[in-house]
Parts: sequence; structure tokens; C-alpha cells
Amino acid sequence: MNVQRWIARRESQWKLLEGLLQQAETKGIKSLSAQEIRNLASLYRSVSADLAKARTNKVGNTLTQDLQRLTSRGYNQIYQGSQRQEWQQVKEFYLWGFPQVVQETWRYIALATGIFSLTAIIAWWYAWQDPVFIAITVPEHLIEKVQSEGELWMGSIVGVEPLASSNITLNNLSVSFAAIAGGITAGLYTIFIMAFNGLSIGAVATLVGKNNLAYPFWAFVFPHGSIELPAIFLAGGGGLLIGKAMIFPGRYRRIDALKSNSIKAAQLLFGIIPMLLIAGTIEGFFSPSPVIPSPIKYLVGISLFCLLILYCSRQLRNEG
Repeated sequence: MNVQRWIARRESQWKLLEGLLQQAETKGIKSLSAQEIRNLASLYRSVSADLAKARTNKVGNTLTQDLQRLTSRGYNQIYQGSQRQEWQQVKEFYLWGFPQVVQETWRYIALATGIFSLTAIIAWWYAWQDPVFIAITVPEHLIEKVQSEGELWMGSIVGVEPLASSNITLNNLSVSFAAIAGGITAGLYTIFIMAFNGLSIGAVATLVGKNNLAYPFWAFVFPHGSIELPAIFLAGGGGLLIGKAMIFPGRYRRIDALKSNSIKAAQLLFGIIPMLLIAGTIEGFFSPSPVIPSPIKYLVGISLFCLLILYCSRQLRNEG
């Protein structure tokens, strides 16, 4: 290979890439037009090939190092710039996109919440009337702890907070995943999950109420429950969205309705993951703490719920 001729032929391309990189580095990648960005990507690939050829033919350390620096700068602008853009999209989703999806799907979320609430009320009523109902729906060791010892079971978390927090978070995530995935059963499994959890919380609430432990029980539940339960309701809404598309696709083809609603369900799932991480941390470290007064726990729970409502009520900026 005639090195001097090769350099003379390729040097103009290197200078073009140098100029585009200089502009991107000083003024930002957004200062480049769409055509310039395409040229940047094309020149980057071309100069990368030149670097490989320079190394193979041993054209000299100085030129090889110059080409190495040029390709490194190109990589930073093309690929790291793409990563920054992806993170910006994630940020925009959590700031505006997720609240928008919640508002668009509120009917399904309300239906999931209604199923949970109705079954909780039914369980509460039956448990007050018939003690056998509690024995059927509440684990035996919890009944023994409350009725025989007159204590709640949350004290077992103290001392093993990190392990408890991770286990709680994993359990809540699995419930949420199942609630959304349950949509593929035409929503039947989603309804079952909402109803089962409602029955469980209703029966447990009656158990502690009958044994004069309602106040400390709800003091434990409020801080994390103010985020955890809404997250599960959101997941239930996502499952019902998928189920609705399968049974009642409306004016769309069933496959198109399923695709559209599945995207919204996935967005709901993506949005509730941070909620469950926060709730799991609170439930593991804050809610069971014996040194935090119950009134503070109630206040934190109510405050978090109000903040969640305000967040989910946000409007897109371009809507004023």
C-alpha cells in the first residue's frame, strides 16, 4: 500500500469528521442538523476502518494515534450521546408520560380498585359475623400471635431489615407482574388477584380490630401501603386493559387492540417499579420501627398518598 497516496486520499474525510466533532463537543450534538448527524455516523465508520487499516499496515504511531483519538471522540458523541438521549426519554416518561398513562387508563385502575375494595368489605363483614372465616383466610401463625399473645407480627422484621425489605419488594413485584400478565386470561386471573388480596386484607383488618390492635396495625400499613396498594391497583388496571382488548376489541382488530393496550399495560408496569422499590424500603425500615411514634407513621402515609395523587394528576406541559 502506498501510504502517502492513501493518506492524501483519506485526509479530507478525517478533517470533515474533525470539524463535525469539534462542533458537537463545543455546542452539543443538537447543534448538528439531521444530515450532519448522518454524515458524522458515516464518517465515524469510515475512519474506524481507516484505523484498522493503519494498524494492519503499520503506517506509523503518530497517524495511528491520531486516528485512534478521532474514532474515540466519534464513539463518545454517537453512542454516549445516544445513551444520554435514552436517559432523557426515561426522565420524560417518569415526569410526564406515566401520569398521562394513568389518566388515560383510570377507568380500568378504578375497576381494579373497586374489586379489591368490595372483596375487602365482604371479608370484613363475614369475619365479624363468623370467626371460621378468619381461620380460613388468615394464616394460622398470625391468628395465634394476635389472639394468644395480643401482639402484631411485624416485630419479626426488626433486626433483619435489609433481607425483609428485599423479600417484600420481590413479593410485591411478583404480584404486580402476575396481575398484569393475568390479562391474557381475558382478565380473569387479574380479577382473582385483586379479589384475593382484598379478602386477605379485609380478614386481617377484622382480626386485629377484634383484638384491639387496629391502631398499631394501620400505623404499620399506612406508610408503605399508601404507595404499595395503589401500585398493585395500577397493575390490576393494566391486566384489565389487556383482558378488555381480548374480549371487547371495539372498532379495532383484536390483534391491534391487544397491541395498543399491552403497550399501555407495559408503561404502567414500568411506572410502578420505582413505587414498589420505595414501598418495600419503607416497609422494611420505617413501618415496623418501634422508635417511630404511630402518629408520625400515619402522617407520613397520608402525605405520601397525597403526593402520589398530585403526581398522577400532572398534565403534559404542552397542554398548559
